[in-house]
Amino acid sequence: MTWSHPRGYDPMAACSAIWKDKTGVTVEWDKRSLQDFESFPVEELAKAYDLIVIDHPHVGQITAENCLTPLDVPGRETEREALAKGSVGKSYPSYNWQGRQWAFPIDAASPVQAYRPDALARPLERWGEVLDLARQGKVLQSLRPPHSLMVFFTLAANLGHPCAVTGPGDLIDQATGERVFGMMRELFSLLDPACLSMDPIAVSEKMAEENSPYVCAPLIYGYVSYATDGFRQHRLAFSDMPMTGNAGLLGSALGGTGIAVSAFSKAKDAAVDFAYWVASGDVQRDPYAAAGGQPGHAEAWEDGTVNAATHGFYRDTRKTLEGAWVRPRHDGYMGFQQAASDRINLALQSGDTDTRLVSDLNELFRGSFR
Repeated sequence: MTWSHPRGYDPMAACSAIWKDKTGVTVEWDKRSLQDFESFPVEELAKAYDLIVIDHPHVGQITAENCLTPLDVPGRETEREALAKGSVGKSYPSYNWQGRQWAFPIDAASPVQAYRPDALARPLERWGEVLDLARQGKVLQSLRPPHSLMVFFTLAANLGHPCAVTGPGDLIDQATGERVFGMMRELFSLLDPACLSMDPIAVSEKMAEENSPYVCAPLIYGYVSYATDGFRQHRLAFSDMPMTGNAGLLGSALGGTGIAVSAFSKAKDAAVDFAYWVASGDVQRDPYAAAGGQPGHAEAWEDGTVNAATHGFYRDTRKTLEGAWVRPRHDGYMGFQQAASDRINLALQSGDTDTRLVSDLNELFRGSFR
């Protein structure tokens, strides 16, 4: 099971065809919408599928539910060392929980900057430039849950005050939280309110339209498909995120996906073999990227051919990925992620005080450890 977008499905289908020719083993893929992918119970998927594409924040919950097979099997240490060495930022260790490796990264992403190169001379470097452009009605920002929380996380960390990843204390100190939400509120006041219902795909689609007034999305999970010629009417370019503080390109909320094997699979050995193969540098750099995937292995991110085909997507966002921040992963986080995102969006619409919003986020975070 993977997610329903060319970036999520096409490379898995293409690589599986090669795998069948190579081994005789057939791997068939189903797909879910992005929203379902982010929220559907992994335990149910594990009971229905041998191979599952997951987000790293799920690992605490799904290991507590005993629905995945650890991939750190004996005898394959050299292969795992190569995968760890090829990690883009903290992608590989983000799937390590309680001393076991539960998935291998096959896709790497974090909030970066998307813009229309035909309409914006250069990417924005500072948050003040984002606000200036937003005042002209030229900025979109995905704020559909969970992306509003990802913006909160990213701004806090880039200011040099990352949110907590372990409990049972507060998510963020009151003063910093109020500052971050104040920044979000200021930006939101300059945006189309429809942003509250837009995920990164919706934002990218809108920006790529003919005569679109929108030329920049400052903190959006990068989608390499839109960087390629001919994918949509207008191509998007991607660059490092605009900075808010003085810490450099740090703190973007790590995303991407990993491939995991169900604990309920009746073909575990075959599924594990495929997971090792599809996550490897050679496959990620060649057939996976060529089929429209957004690889999770550094060999692909550094490859000249891969970058040429995407107008430098990987080269121009790599620093942001290397400085990305890993979200909490405990059993209880996924419920917090939804509730906190909803709470932020309610506050953006209702005019709640910054103090009340931050207090509620901290209460939700503490509660996620109970």
